Amino acid sequence: MSRPGFLRILFTRHRAKLAVAALPLVLAACSGSVDPAPGEINDPYEPLNRRLHEGLKRTDRAVLRPASVGYAQTVPRGVQDSISNFRTNFATPAYVVNDMLQMQGEDALVNAYRFLVNTTFGLGGLFDPAAQLGLPARKSDFGGTLHFWRVPEGAYLSVPIIGPSTERDLAGRIADGFLNPLAYAVPTPERYVVTGAGVLDRLGKRGRYAGTVDSLLYDSADSYAQTRNTYLQNRRYELSGTGAALDPYADTTGANATDADPYTDPYLDPYAE
Repeated sequence: MSRPGFLRILFTRHRAKLAVAALPLVLAACSGSVDPAPGEINDPYEPLNRRLHEGLKRTDRAVLRPASVGYAQTVPRGVQDSISNFRTNFATPAYVVNDMLQMQGEDALVNAYRFLVNTTFGLGGLFDPAAQLGLPARKSDFGGTLHFWRVPEGAYLSVPIIGPSTERDLAGRIADGFLNPLAYAVPTPERYVVTGAGVLDRLGKRGRYAGTVDSLLYDSADSYAQTRNTYLQNRRYELSGTGAALDPYADTTGANATDADPYTDPYLDPYAE
């Protein structure tokens, strides 16, 4: 019996992605059977990670920071928010898939409803009327799904372009790239719009919170150790089930307003998306 059409397309067109996604899982499985204790650092690749971190800093200083500050200062905040909303809306079906894999039925229903409302009444996701109804996004990712299924965290990684991660989270990010059902429905030219929205959203967030990120990268005595510890604290807290980690990139106006100060939160993740 032949595979169903969807599976045949998945395995023929995305075989390389599946292989790359599986590699970090194998590495993570070899790194330990349980997650590290709070405060414990698993960084066997530290010399390489430090070199990659310095490369990320050079790229940030020369390209990303000036471009992001210019973007944040010249593009109206409303336009930036619409781009961010569009990107989040496109990713929402993947949230639903991960919610179901994590057996979070309520979150899956909320995200599915958000996608329906924002796609129809939010002009394809440019606006977020669902948040005005008291239903903010409940973001989920495949890294969290792997954690739910007790895949170990693995070693800490400093990944080019992406930044801080772990073996488990890197595998999750790769898997999320083709886990979204919309990725198979949107034709290639239109996919570039989604990619561009993601780049602009990241630029806007980097520029909007330039002071926080600059302090971490350029004012720390050891920016590598500070970035590593901050990322791991934030991610572990986020996955602990005790509450969502503070996102310094979160909207602080309207229905999503918060009085939290990102400078005082020990779980601050300057790379949050």
